[in-house]
Amino acid sequence: MPQTGRHSDLPTFTLRALLLSLPLLLLSGCASMIADGMSDGLSQAIVDQDDPQTVRDGAPAFLLMIDGMIAGSPNDTGLLMAGAKLNTAYAAMFVDDPTRALRMSDKARGYALHALCKSAADTCGIATRSHEALLPLLDGLNDDKVAPLFTAATAWLLWVQQRSEDWAAIADLPKVEAMLDRVLALDEGYEQGQAHYYLGILRSLRPPSLGGNPEQGRSHFKRAIALSNGHNLAAKVAYARYYARLIYEQALHDRLLNEVIASDPHIPGLTLSNVLAQREARELLASSADYFME
Repeated sequence: MPQTGRHSDLPTFTLRALLLSLPLLLLSGCASMIADGMSDGLSQAIVDQDDPQTVRDGAPAFLLMIDGMIAGSPNDTGLLMAGAKLNTAYAAMFVDDPTRALRMSDKARGYALHALCKSAADTCGIATRSHEALLPLLDGLNDDKVAPLFTAATAWLLWVQQRSEDWAAIADLPKVEAMLDRVLALDEGYEQGQAHYYLGILRSLRPPSLGGNPEQGRSHFKRAIALSNGHNLAAKVAYARYYARLIYEQALHDRLLNEVIASDPHIPGLTLSNVLAQREARELLASSADYFME
């Protein structure tokens, strides 16, 4: 990948070259030995990319190859998680067509729940279980299940988001929140506190009068920022969008967004997310005066 100072562990290849080389590796007969390492390396290359258009253009080839790998090894938890993460991220960041986003969210959730099931047999079939039935299953998970649990929660959240007018889908949100709460209980710092980021959004979507808990959301955002040493710019943008706008606090809103815009986005594991967060921060800041005059 071309370097701009602090990028991936794959400096001698471009993302596109890696994607184009993958069919040759599959045809070589060595896929079973390199699949997990290659998927991890490519996933890292994508999240450390600072050009979103490169990812938009190049990642679909990787998604196709991951699908092919999973078809050949349908119970490989590493591949299932890679497929879930990439479908979740790509659909959330780049897919505007609702029909396509629905398909990708179906695939992401399917991969993620299958990975969780293969990792912890008691969780098989949780999509059809009630919130009450899910809680004791989550309590039985240990910290070695944090990765598949977090992957399943975030893929499920995308699935719900793509069905925001379907009350049956929205009714799954308490299950997603419970899964994220369990991630925090097992390993609060996993993925630099990303579970706090998602819970911050979920708990700041509604004012208290409608059942929301924005102050709890605020605490989650602040913790996500702290656990990433201030490097998770998406958490600051979400803090501004979902909390500061909800409580009509322009000074906090503008301070957070200006901090994001002034930050260096090149942080391992967060670069792509940070670049996109800076783009969103500029848009939110440009509309700040109009929003807070309403």
